[in-house]
Amino acid sequence: MAKSYVKFEASGEVVAKTYEALQLAKQTGSIKKGANEATKSIERGIATFVAIAGDVEPEEVVIHLPTICEQKKIPYIFVPSKLELGKSIGLNVQCAAVAVENRGKASSQIDDIVSKVSGKSAAKPKEEKEAKEAKEKQEPQKEKPQAPKEEKPQK
Repeated sequence: MAKSYVKFEASGEVVAKTYEALQLAKQTGSIKKGANEATKSIERGIATFVAIAGDVEPEEVVIHLPTICEQKKIPYIFVPSKLELGKSIGLNVQCAAVAVENRGKASSQIDDIVSKVSGKSAAKPKEEKEAKEAKEKQEPQKEKPQAPKEEKPQK
């Protein structure tokens, strides 16, 4: 039975791709392991993707992660096993959560996973911010009326 914090379940194929992508991100990019490190990475806005185990006891350890991911617009996925999550990133122990900071060569795989889970394109948060800033620059800005300048009498 799924825990109360698990908002959706991914298919076996997507979960397997997630484990592979995390392994590749560890080898070619950078990741943070564990609920505490993942939380810090998310709150700082560094994380680009988060994997959360669905069998964490007590669930209070990771129950906050989906909420802060949504607030920061960081894509996340639930995987069924904390043991498999740990193994996928090269640990011999279980791991409650993993935050990918630098995707490395796993970028296209993670984008594919996110699109399958969310059903929409997987734009990275930094790219979204840059696109928004570029759009704002293109729009003509209204000029603010200026107060008339006072002329100083000449001597």
